[in-house]
Amino acid sequence: MTTWFADEALLPHGWARNVRIEVDADGNFGEVRAGASSAGAERLSGPALPGMANLHSHAFQRAMAGLTEVRTTPDDDFWTWRELMYQFVARLTPAEAQAIATHLYVEMLLHGYTAVAEFHYVHNHPNGKPYADPAEMLLRHLAAARNSGIAITLLPALYSTSNFGGRPLQPRQQRFATSAGSVLAMLERARSAARADPDVKTGVAPHSLRAVDPGELKELVAGLDRVDRAAPIHIHCAEQGKEVDDCVQWSGKRPVEWLLDNLRVDARWCVVHATQMNAEETQALARSGATAGLCPSTEANLGDGIFPLLEYRRAGGRYGVGGDSHVSRDPAEELCLLEYTQRLAQRRRNLVVGERTQAVGTTLWLEAADGGAAALGRRMGAIAAGRRADLVVLRADAPDLAARSGDAIANSLVLSGARGLVDDVLVGGKWVVRSGRHPLRRRAATQFRRAVARLLA
Repeated sequence: MTTWFADEALLPHGWARNVRIEVDADGNFGEVRAGASSAGAERLSGPALPGMANLHSHAFQRAMAGLTEVRTTPDDDFWTWRELMYQFVARLTPAEAQAIATHLYVEMLLHGYTAVAEFHYVHNHPNGKPYADPAEMLLRHLAAARNSGIAITLLPALYSTSNFGGRPLQPRQQRFATSAGSVLAMLERARSAARADPDVKTGVAPHSLRAVDPGELKELVAGLDRVDRAAPIHIHCAEQGKEVDDCVQWSGKRPVEWLLDNLRVDARWCVVHATQMNAEETQALARSGATAGLCPSTEANLGDGIFPLLEYRRAGGRYGVGGDSHVSRDPAEELCLLEYTQRLAQRRRNLVVGERTQAVGTTLWLEAADGGAAALGRRMGAIAAGRRADLVVLRADAPDLAARSGDAIANSLVLSGARGLVDDVLVGGKWVVRSGRHPLRRRAATQFRRAVARLLA
């Protein structure tokens, strides 16, 4: 056992003082005890929180951040943004994908994400043909995660149709083309490459109802069940009004309604965005046990809409946060936006609070950490015995944390607009960030710059 001591730490029941934290040789938390002695323990540099999961990532889109903010049509929206994404992805090579992902994952760690779910759909060569190893692009993200030190859940995506009703893929979508069988083969390749690494998990990601055939979707889930009945399943759903209208025209049902009626959606599922649900869908999704994958910065950037979080939480729904297109790489910023969009919609303050505490920052961090852990299929998200030893340690000397204790620490982290508060980051019992520094940061940034320069040349 290695033992650390925190003057203050955010435990599952709330903030506690004088916390003794044991970590075993396998990288899991052992005994966690508040009101304890510091004798024989290494003192952490500041307040400690559980590591946060980024439950939705398209890593390559990090290189697009800031490049789509010029109006191309009076009706600029998600669909016009997608046209620009097609142009960008057409030139992406495996080496560039790895360079972008490595830089991104380092950025995530520096801000307090300790794990990521990579929802990966750029599978093929630019000419649409599979690489010699069809899992080439997926495995580049595994390499990026291992190089950076972040834990990862690899989610190869099924993408076989261009819209509801089985419409064929467009030429510019051929890089995404997969079948249920090819996705399951990639999954097996990834599981083999992971070699039982406890910080690598695998699952699948049917891209969206518009991009998969219903028969193939069920075939994919059945195939995954044969491998691992608990493995995560992630899907984009009900992100845009047009998507809802097209789904109703195709099936007579709204997207979340169709999904819940046709598949056994449970705690292994993560339904991403779902900003276009009605009240009945909101209640039903909460009751299913699935995690709502919320990406507030991307949902705002793309004009997706506002998730009905208050109604969803009242119904017992679980949620987590993700970076998606990575216009933000900071979990505190995602959580702040999540609360603020609810305030704008409701015209009231301090809305996301729970039974444990009436503090917004503490509530958001605990709930999102728990939901993110479920979505990644990884025992993380809490400083508690048996969980993966992920810690985010804040700078004790940060001006924005001056004279703060307990709930005021998390509230300042999430809602004060402060940046640079993360000092040390532990992933699976290993320090990957120390004193705000990551050993790969400069080299990863250099390789990222070169990759973007080639893509934009």
